[in-house]
Amino acid sequence: MTKRVSRRWRPRSLPQLVLLAFLVVMLPLGVLMFQAGQALSELSRLADVSARQAIEETRRARQLSSLALEMERSARQYAVVEQESLLDIYAERHGEFNELLAQQRRLLPNNSDVLALEEQMLLLSQLPELEPEALEVWLSLFGPFAQHTDAMRQATNQHVDDRIEMIRFQAESVQSRLWLQTGALVSASLALMLLFAWLIIRPVRQLERRILGIGSGVEGTEVEEIKGPAELVQLGDRLDWLSTRLNDLEAQKQQFLRHMSHELKTPLASVREGSALLSDGVAGELSPRQREILSLIDSSGRELQRLIEQLLDYNLLQHNQRAVALEQVDVATLVMSTLSKHRLALEQKRIRVTAFDGPLEWVIDPTAVGRILDNLVSNAIAYGQDGGDLLIRAHASHDRLVLDVANSGDPIAEDDRPRLFEPFYQGRSRRKGPLKGSGIGLSVAADCARLHSGRLQLVEDGELEVCFRLTLPRHALPLSSSDNASSDNASSDILRSDNNREPAKASIHARSDYP
Repeated sequence: MTKRVSRRWRPRSLPQLVLLAFLVVMLPLGVLMFQAGQALSELSRLADVSARQAIEETRRARQLSSLALEMERSARQYAVVEQESLLDIYAERHGEFNELLAQQRRLLPNNSDVLALEEQMLLLSQLPELEPEALEVWLSLFGPFAQHTDAMRQATNQHVDDRIEMIRFQAESVQSRLWLQTGALVSASLALMLLFAWLIIRPVRQLERRILGIGSGVEGTEVEEIKGPAELVQLGDRLDWLSTRLNDLEAQKQQFLRHMSHELKTPLASVREGSALLSDGVAGELSPRQREILSLIDSSGRELQRLIEQLLDYNLLQHNQRAVALEQVDVATLVMSTLSKHRLALEQKRIRVTAFDGPLEWVIDPTAVGRILDNLVSNAIAYGQDGGDLLIRAHASHDRLVLDVANSGDPIAEDDRPRLFEPFYQGRSRRKGPLKGSGIGLSVAADCARLHSGRLQLVEDGELEVCFRLTLPRHALPLSSSDNASSDNASSDILRSDNNREPAKASIHARSDYP
């Protein structure tokens, strides 16, 4: 109900939002096109009218000049030949000149030449008596009359030029106004485009964050509400359903792993306890053949327990439930302890072990690093060459610790290397022994390395065919390291209570490969 109320002012669907965005973005551009069309139409109309007026005014000025010449010609001819027809022509040209001059008077109301022509037209309206002196004075008026006529024609041309200049200035003004309007309206369209793009992209980004949260398993308790078109809101509801479903499945998986580990460890403990009693001779003395079979049962039980512990560690690391308990530890002692747990398997496969000399103090989580070493040594035993070599080297600098675990045997195939640390992935190499691996040992080891902000990788080694390198940065020793170490060691003792039955004896040859 809340989502429906929050979407009332928004388009209900994505196509509606896109269509609305298109219409709203095009609106300023449509206004711009309309205003530009109006301005161009006005300029076109003004230019057309001005051109017609300029042609008419220029033609009228030329006609006035022609009429002035005809009037002077007819007057002078009449003074010579004294024909009445010439007088009629003069009167006719005089009348036409008066009509055109009146029109020109409206065009140039304050022009001095026009006013002077009007006064002269009054003087030239009647011919004087044909006395030589009076006629000569009257004919002399045509000189200034022609000058004023030419001046009026030039004034008319100047008036036309001024009007053309005004049209040009007006066109520039319209152009400037159109540029300003174009900038403003295009900016408005761009702002609207960005707004609608944000309205469309925002729910998509919300969905992306939701999907990343679901995929990484760190989705918060407060789920961000999806606001946007109905299709995206509905997709957000589907993601909520998917998240709930995945959480249920994850809870069921964890419950299954807990129950399975408990159900497996209980009979396994009974089996190992029984084998220990038989090994101690409680049921009577055993023959060498029986002890060999009992040793096989005991080693298989330890391997099964290790697989169960790997599965539990994998589950904890995948859900970030494994806390780091840092303390200062002698890494050489930790290596020797790990090798002692695998003494029987190493002796059975006749593997020659070379480890670095201690002491080597470093701040680590001994349980996590011990799990890494345990998995690497187990892999070396399972996939290494019978009668081959196992080499453990260490080098500490001012900011990092490098541990190499290398063994002889078949090198890892190039196709398997990119997926070597993926959980449950088993490459082409065949595991040697009666039990098949789970495929999560290296994944657990890599997760334990990342827990220390370190890295576990497969590197090339000049001595042996397979070499895993563990790189751990230097950490400061926490103040409560002793408490954390005691709690971690307690939990480690619970997980490995059965392994502690193995005597901590190992015939290990130690040597220092690094200074």
